Amino acid sequence: MDTQANINFKRIADAIDYIKANFKSQPSLDEVAKNIHVSPAHFQRLFTEWAGTSPKKFLQYISIEHAKKMLQQDQASLLDAAFETGLSSTSRLHDLFVNIEGMTPAEYKNGGKSLHILYSFAESPFGPLIVASTSKGVCYMAFENDEEKALKDLVAKFPNAAFERKLDLLQQNALFIFQDDWSKLSQVKLHLKGTAFQLKVWESLLKIPMGKLSTYGNLAAAMGSPNASRAVGSAIGSNPVAFLIPCHRVIQSTGTFGGYMWGPTRKAAIIGWEGAQTQPNTEAL
Repeated sequence: MDTQANINFKRIADAIDYIKANFKSQPSLDEVAKNIHVSPAHFQRLFTEWAGTSPKKFLQYISIEHAKKMLQQDQASLLDAAFETGLSSTSRLHDLFVNIEGMTPAEYKNGGKSLHILYSFAESPFGPLIVASTSKGVCYMAFENDEEKALKDLVAKFPNAAFERKLDLLQQNALFIFQDDWSKLSQVKLHLKGTAFQLKVWESLLKIPMGKLSTYGNLAAAMGSPNASRAVGSAIGSNPVAFLIPCHRVIQSTGTFGGYMWGPTRKAAIIGWEGAQTQPNTEAL
C-alpha cells in the first residue's frame, strides 16, 4: 500500500513529529523540510495541498494553548442538542448524517456467526485504512498500513463471521467523508457491536462539531454521568469506527491530546487538518 498518498502522509507525519518535538525553537520551513528530506518549496506545496494551510498555521492548531482556548470557548455549548442543521455547515455534519444502529444479541452471538461481512481497503488523508460492512451498515473502520494485519484485526472482532473482500455502497458512503466536496454525502449507516453505554458514548461523540474539541469529563457530564469519566474513556478507546465516530476530538483537560488507538501523531494530524478545514485561513501561504 506504498502509494503516493501514503508516502505523502508519512512525510506529513514526520513533519508533525519534528514540529511537535522542536516547537520551542520554532523551526523554520527550511529546517523542517531538510528533516523530511525534501526541498522547502516542495514541502510548502505538499503540506498546503494536504492540510489546506501553511505549516506555521497548522502548528497553531495542534498546540496545547490553542486546545485550551478551544475548550474554554466551547465547553458550555459543545454538546448542545440544539445544534444548527443544514449541510452548509460542515462543523455540524457528523450529527446530521451518521446513524448508529446497535447489533442485536443474535447478530454477534458466537463471534458473529450469523454475519456476512464485506470489507475493502482504501486511502485517506491520514494513511491507508480498512472498512467493513454488514447488510445494515459499516461495522468497522481502522487505519492500518499492513493489509494482512488489518484483516486479521477485523476477523478478531467477529471470528466466526463470513468475510468477503468487496466494496459496497455502504462503505463508499462512509469513505466519501474524506472527499473535499461534502454536498452530495448520503447518510452513513453504522451497524455496531457494543453495550448500551458504549453506543451512548459513541453517539455523543457524533455531537462534537468538526474542528472542535471536548474532554472526557465534559463528555461524561453532557451524558448525565459526571462521575463516569473513566468509563467514558474506556468506551472511547473501544471505538470500532475510526474518524467517522470522532474519538480524536476528545482530549485531556490540560490541553494535551492524549492517547489514540491509531497513534498520537495521526490524532494530531486529524485535529490539525480539521482545524484547517473549518477555520478561516487569513495567513498568506
